[in-house]
Order: sequence, then C-alpha cells, then structure tokens
Amino acid sequence: MDEPVIDLTVISAVVFDTDGVVTDTARGHAAAWKHVFDAFLRGRSAPFDIRDDYLRHVDGRPRLDGIRTFLAARGITVPEGAPDDEPGAPTVYGLGLAKDRIFLDQVEKYGVAAFPPTVALLHELRQRGARTAAVSASLHGRKLVTSAGVMHLFDLLVDGNDAALMNLPGKPDPALFAEAVRRLDLPAAKAAVVDAALPGIEAGRRGAFGLVVAVTREGAPAELRAHGADVVLLDLGELGVRGRVLPLRS
Repeated sequence: MDEPVIDLTVISAVVFDTDGVVTDTARGHAAAWKHVFDAFLRGRSAPFDIRDDYLRHVDGRPRLDGIRTFLAARGITVPEGAPDDEPGAPTVYGLGLAKDRIFLDQVEKYGVAAFPPTVALLHELRQRGARTAAVSASLHGRKLVTSAGVMHLFDLLVDGNDAALMNLPGKPDPALFAEAVRRLDLPAAKAAVVDAALPGIEAGRRGAFGLVVAVTREGAPAELRAHGADVVLLDLGELGVRGRVLPLRS
C-alpha cells in the first residue's frame, strides 16, 4: 500500500484541529466531562462512558453543543440557564462551567503538550511553502496552543472566541474550517483538513476540502471513513509530504 501523502502541488494549506491532533488535551477533556456528567447523572442514568460517549456526542463540538447532544442521547432535558450560573448547576451553562473549571485546573497543574509527530509535520509543511492554520471549538484554543509552544508554527488560529463573535455554527458544520481558509485567501479545494473527531471529519467533507485526514488514536477507521475521511492514520508520523508550494507570480 502506498504511503499516505499530502501533495503540495495540489494542496497549498493544511488546517489542523487542535485537541487530539496538535495538543494532547483530548484525554483531559474526556476526564473532565466524565467527572461532571457522572455527578449529574447519578440517579438519572448510567455513567458517562469516557470513550464511546465522549467520541460520539462531545468530542469536536463546542462545549454547550456537546452537553445538549449528549443529554439528548440519554433522553434528558435541562434548562439552558445563563453564563452566570453556578458551576455544576443542572443547566446547560452550569454543566459547561463546571467542566471548564476542572479542565483549566488540569491545564494549570500539568501544562499542555504538543504531539511530536504533528510538530515535525508542521515544520516540514512550512519549509516546503505550505500555509498552516489551527482551528478549535474551545474558547481556550489560543491559550492551549500557546501553552504547548507551537503558535509560531501557524499562520493563524480560529477558535471558539471567533465563532462566538461571528456567530459561526459548530461542527459538523464546516464554518470554522471555512473561516480559516477564507483568512488564508484560499479555496477549500486547495486545503487539507486534519481532525480526530467525527464531527470534524464530517465538517471537512461537507466543506468540500481537497483532502480530509483523520487521526484515530482510539482505532475507529471505518466510522471515520464513513463520515468523510480520505485518509485515516493512527499517528501523523505516518503522513508523508510531497512536492512544495510554488510562490505566486506577480
């Protein structure tokens, strides 16, 4: 089987989701969600499954959308609440604030690490003339990428703050990815998307990007391909780069 590659004679930019692709934060997110949901679900429903429930209902979605999607799957409805709710209150905002507090406490205590194969790929892409962008549904996307020490490897970042300001819908809508390539002044067909979550892969397909790459550290290639992945990898170290992006002629 041929090595999967990004052909830079066809693709001029690569847009990376952050969690689970650039930063090793997905496990921290999942653990924080389990802590919050299990406390809320006690006496109501079975505990939150840190793998299946996280990947199917929460991973890759804006925080409040993840809460709504997961609770709907359990047949549970709670009030929306408001941004000034008490963390842990039985509302969408209350649960979201509790998760946010736990996750940020983890970040402050343990820091954020970037995946070495992703860092190596970013260096190679940029050396070959490709543009790079980071996308995150999180309001803390910029903080996490900066904490991981890799912000300098991206031309730009679009995160949850941009989405809120611009009223962009969350994945699986391709709006975040589309905003990144708009800022790069490129059509989607000239860009690749790299994501580790089902909603992100579907967003890449719906956005008609030139290449959709899935990173699956949990091993679910068939489902990722069904959602639109062109390439499914266990690690970005498996992804080669061919050619280089030629500068535009004036």
